[in-house]
Amino acid sequence: MSVEEPARSCSISVEVNGDVYDREVDARRLLVHFIRDDIDLTGTHIGCDTGNCGACTIHLDGVAVKSCMLLAVQADGAKIATVEGLAPIDGELSPLQQSFSAHHALQCGYCTPGMLMSASALLAQNPRPSEEEARTAIQGNICRCTGYVNIVEAIVSVGEGA
Repeated sequence: MSVEEPARSCSISVEVNGDVYDREVDARRLLVHFIRDDIDLTGTHIGCDTGNCGACTIHLDGVAVKSCMLLAVQADGAKIATVEGLAPIDGELSPLQQSFSAHHALQCGYCTPGMLMSASALLAQNPRPSEEEARTAIQGNICRCTGYVNIVEAIVSVGEGA
């Protein structure tokens, strides 16, 4: 009886922020490393590599997910949005990014991409979230600097402007 060796690499095709990427990736490569290292979108941060901090949050087919918890091969055929995709083409900040700035909802900024992606997923589903709904949406994201009050205010404020 012979045991077949598992594939060491796989071909994947993903759409990231509207651009299609066809790549050969190691079968064990994490999606976060594919995003950051293979296609050079470094806005997605690596925080804990355990799915606890939320710094690596992206949208996978419209759902906020932690990219350190998925293999790149699992994203084959998917549409991915990263924090770089939030801003309009002209380089202006999105209303959510503007609100984070106006409400001082960031300090060191390390958690900010994940917070923005979690918040934008909420706003896509619920354009006028309550404070409680905003808190629930970001509960999988850790910030060691802000205390979350300004982040929640920024999210709710965008909803109020909708």
